[in-house]
Amino acid sequence: MTSDLPDLFADGRGVPLGSWIKMTGSESVEIAASAGFDFIVVDLEHSMLGMSDAYRHIVVASGLGLVPLVRVPSHDHGIVQRVLDAGAAGILVPHVDTAEQAEAVARMVRFPGAGIRGSGATSRAGGWGLRPRRDYLRFGNERALCIPQLESEEALRNAPAILAVAGVDAVLIGAADLALSMGVTAGDPRLAELIRSGLSTAEAAGLPCGTAVGGAAAATGAIAQGFGFVVAANDTTLLAKAATALVQQIKEAPAPART
Repeated sequence: MTSDLPDLFADGRGVPLGSWIKMTGSESVEIAASAGFDFIVVDLEHSMLGMSDAYRHIVVASGLGLVPLVRVPSHDHGIVQRVLDAGAAGILVPHVDTAEQAEAVARMVRFPGAGIRGSGATSRAGGWGLRPRRDYLRFGNERALCIPQLESEEALRNAPAILAVAGVDAVLIGAADLALSMGVTAGDPRLAELIRSGLSTAEAAGLPCGTAVGGAAAATGAIAQGFGFVVAANDTTLLAKAATALVQQIKEAPAPART
């Protein structure tokens, strides 16, 4: 249940490491837990996963001590509400460019008084109606994470205002989409400078700023740079890399002598 989930940004935990989950099988979540990841992000934006898949991944992750986050595909109140009542610890929201958009999605996460989320206390997040209502409401208002993704020049320009929005708990800088929006490649110094400015803005606001990278070296570099959480892998690419490397090693090995 959500009440039993670890606090992802609690003092002393270190920099949390996560993986995107894009495959339907719950084995991906079990492997992530076994590997020692701190959280997963069920990716409803860039995968073919449906709500039932997300629900299953949330349940499995929760049982294994992983913090289950969900990247929703859009700024859709209905999807946000269903994901949270499934027991997700929070949401990542793509393409948040303005403070107004950030406020709108933050209000989707919080109950009235602070937001517009409807009560679904008979859901999994509410313990099927058995969890004390005050605990269900308190988790939604105090612990459920709202993490806008900053993925454009406009978003980075508006970062101070976005980070000042009540109910925003952290941000993630989407470097790939940011580069696309700028019309530059990943190594362009203008991109690096804009990312540094976003990171500095988050530090000044006292909120974690995350990033998504591929591989150990990039993750270590991001931590050294000061990022507060890192999505370091995804299940599909991990499988693809391992499979490709295996086949290449076998095919490129010298032919064994026949006996």
